[in-house]
Amino acid sequence: MGGFFGCVARRDCTQDVFYGTDYHSHLGTKRGGLAVGNREGIKKIIKNIENSYFRTKLESEIAGLSGRKGIGVISDTDSQPLIISSHLGTFAIATVGKIKNLSEIAQNAFHDKINFSESGENGINPTELVAMLVSRGSSFADGLSHAQETIQGSCSILLMTEKGIFAARDRLGRTPIVIGRKPEAWAASFETCAFFNPGYQIEKYLGPGEIVFFDADACTQVKKPGDRMQICSFLWVYYGYPASGYEGINVEEVRYRCGQALARKDTVEIDVVSGIPDSGIGHALGYANERKVPYCRPFVKYTPTWPRSFMPQDQESRDLVARMKLIPVRELIDGKRLLFCDDSIVRGTQLKDNIQMLFDAGAKEVHMRTACPTLIFPCEFLNFSTSRSTLDLIGRKVIHEIEGPDFLEIGKYAVSGSPENLAMADRVRDRLKVTSLKYQTLEDLVAVIGLPKENLCTHCWDGTSCF
Repeated sequence: MGGFFGCVARRDCTQDVFYGTDYHSHLGTKRGGLAVGNREGIKKIIKNIENSYFRTKLESEIAGLSGRKGIGVISDTDSQPLIISSHLGTFAIATVGKIKNLSEIAQNAFHDKINFSESGENGINPTELVAMLVSRGSSFADGLSHAQETIQGSCSILLMTEKGIFAARDRLGRTPIVIGRKPEAWAASFETCAFFNPGYQIEKYLGPGEIVFFDADACTQVKKPGDRMQICSFLWVYYGYPASGYEGINVEEVRYRCGQALARKDTVEIDVVSGIPDSGIGHALGYANERKVPYCRPFVKYTPTWPRSFMPQDQESRDLVARMKLIPVRELIDGKRLLFCDDSIVRGTQLKDNIQMLFDAGAKEVHMRTACPTLIFPCEFLNFSTSRSTLDLIGRKVIHEIEGPDFLEIGKYAVSGSPENLAMADRVRDRLKVTSLKYQTLEDLVAVIGLPKENLCTHCWDGTSCF
């Protein structure tokens, strides 16, 4: 996936851009970059962060940057931000999203004798492609609108010019952009948690397709938001940082309510509740408090030397990191009936290893509760983990086991409480070798987020969406 941060100030804002971008490190694993502008032009730094953290790679080099405006980005797909020269002027650009019709747009560009110099994960760098679309406009505002209308999937954009920064949220609002301000500075961010410590206050959540322009003095709407929104529900379940909020709804509060909803439908006899660190903790606290069962930490995460478990690029390495960084506390496990909450079950490989560790440490029972329904459709709109392909999803695997690989009526398995849905959950439970397994219903997940179903993208769970 990815995230970005940009600001314009009446003084040097390099530190704000650096730390604001760093607060997005949980969203991407491949590249991190900054572009800062001053009277001499735009200077950028891009680093590979596959084996280290953004702050570690860039902190020693930011002394060489200075300027009163800048953008930064954490990317899971391509090197950015890019600096582009065009008939509109020189600009820096950063993007977040997934362009489903990238090949089609590129072929049309080739037909017009346009070439691309940057390479991305699958050939053409998506950010350069977006820059090409913007450059075809009669103005930056016109070009950004053209890009939004042309792109299928999702694409949110920060574009820095000589005068300030444009922020354009993707057409259906699948990813967020929030505007913040402090005395003599304005900023745009994917994550609201990036605002607090640098001193910004939340000023405005951009609507779907909305475009604004800001400098150090003001933020002006360039394009009004559209009528339809489908923000990604998984942001609240897993990807969003607990201190952040989208559409004014805090991530940690939603996770707490997820746990409460799971608890209200549960009667299993247990001794303690815990969360798979870290994203399962908020869900587990809600569950424990609702059922008035003690919360404890039978797993602790060792973080000083181990990176994020989804950072290494091959699955074997990811599984090794996930296994090695979680250390069981045998004294809290031996002889206990444990219930764990987790955000979701994708492939199930890491979770199966974690469950076995608990039984090896003496657990009497291990029960699993997940904060969202079974993932049975790969994400079509955002660059989440590469493991979220159809063949990797454990839900889809067990459907193929039951029905065969040519079965097409997958939607039957997405209906909470249906015979097919229960059979799928039972197969997953058997694969994980867990004592019991229950998933959150889609209805309860929508309710705890608090937005109308039509304003949420729930494609991962029920296959419904609009482009």
